[in-house]
Amino acid sequence: MKLRFITVGGTIDKIYFDQLSEYQVGAPGVERMLLDLPVGFEYTIESVLRKDSLDMTPEDRQLVRKAVERCPENHIVITHGTDTMIETARLLSGIPNKRIVLTGAMQPANFHNSDATFNVGMAIGVVLTQPVAGVWITMSGEVFNPLEVRKNRDRGVFETT
Repeated sequence: MKLRFITVGGTIDKIYFDQLSEYQVGAPGVERMLLDLPVGFEYTIESVLRKDSLDMTPEDRQLVRKAVERCPENHIVITHGTDTMIETARLLSGIPNKRIVLTGAMQPANFHNSDATFNVGMAIGVVLTQPVAGVWITMSGEVFNPLEVRKNRDRGVFETT
C-alpha cells in the first residue's frame, strides 16, 4: 500500500530564524521524520503550500482539495496548521474512495519537545486502518470527526464538541 503525504505548512513545518527573530514555514517536517524512521510502506510527499493556516484563503483550500482528488493514492495524510485544520477537513468531506487524515503540531517538528512525530505516527496508523473512506483529524492522541471537534487554545489540545 502506498501513502500520499500532502503538506501545506503550519507550525509543524516552522523553523526559527534567529537573525530575523521570527518563525517561517520551512521544508515539510514529515520528510525528515520519515527518513529517520524505518517505515514499512511506500510513500510520496507532495508540498501543496507553505503557509501558516491563518493565512490560508478559500482558494488555497481548493488547491488542497484538488490535490487530494487527483492523487492516485487512496490513503492520504495531510500535515496542516492547527488553527484552521478543521475548516480544511470539512471542505474535504465527501471526496469518494479516499481515507484522509489531517494532523499537525503545537510545536515545530524540529523542536525537541514537539508533538509532531507522535501526531504524524498516529495519523499514519489511522489512515492505514480505517475500514471506510472519509476524513478524520488526529491530534492530542485522539481521532476526531471534523464535524465534532474544536481546538482548545487554552489547553493546547483538540477535543470533541
